[in-house]
Amino acid sequence: MADFQTDELFGPDASAAPLLNLDAVSVLACAPLARLSLRCRETGVAPAGTAFGLSLPIEPLASETAPNRAAFWLGPDEWMLVAPESHLDQVMDACETALADQPHALVDISHRQDAIIVSGAKAAWLLNTGVPIDLHADAFPLGTITRTVFHKVPIMIWRTGPDSFVIEAWGSFMEYVTGLLVQAADELKAA
Repeated sequence: MADFQTDELFGPDASAAPLLNLDAVSVLACAPLARLSLRCRETGVAPAGTAFGLSLPIEPLASETAPNRAAFWLGPDEWMLVAPESHLDQVMDACETALADQPHALVDISHRQDAIIVSGAKAAWLLNTGVPIDLHADAFPLGTITRTVFHKVPIMIWRTGPDSFVIEAWGSFMEYVTGLLVQAADELKAA
């Protein structure tokens, strides 16, 4: 299971107002991050993890964290590596050096995706207005990450706490995602 260090890595963007702020649930934009898509064979997993600063998860739906680092298993030979935006060049150089003699692909996808933090007692309820998977803690425990959809938008969803999730989506879709979340939250306001 992941050792969750999400507050220092997936923190709210201090320059952005909350997208939703109710007693039962909030939606906050995350500060910009460095994101790398890594594809490599089994022989490259250990060297890549060492270079990145944590062991890459090798089980489906798994995540691993360390201070200023997160790695998400996305497929048998695919990971997303996340670090502070200022660490991009350092991480890229370290991983490229470690994998120099290994077949691999390491691509900077930092500007492709944005992240939001959805938290509060009604976070799972709010996300399930558009996510078709069971987000109950027994079915989707702490540390679980997966690709799915929010309505018709491809997203990644990561449970970072009992009532908190990080949602990653392409930047061009994020306004649509957050708009639907805010609209769905109107039901909570009416209750």
